[in-house]
Amino acid sequence: MPQSSLALPLFLIAAGAVWFLKSTGVLPATATLIAIGLAVVGIVVLLVDGINKQSIVSGPFLVYIGAAVYLRNEYIFGYSPLIALGMIILGALLLLSRSSIVPYKHQKQLKE
Repeated sequence: MPQSSLALPLFLIAAGAVWFLKSTGVLPATATLIAIGLAVVGIVVLLVDGINKQSIVSGPFLVYIGAAVYLRNEYIFGYSPLIALGMIILGALLLLSRSSIVPYKHQKQLKE
């Protein structure tokens, strides 16, 4: 007799728990959870991958996107200033990644 999958029972438990917490007001708003998740992923990218030409752009920009989602959700800033600031930050991060100060992900081997 084949072993049945645990995916459906675990999904039902997780979905029910989230629904319960959301309906009782314990769980914060969905946009807040997404903002926290993006910021955490950005920090994890920097910690796991280290500082290199790829992570110096993706990590801080994910943190900024998380902050922008939160600020927009709380009606602190509108879309236009957040997008303009995001363009400035992304441009600065891309310039920083082109500098010789930031190492490559894997050091290039010199061929002789």
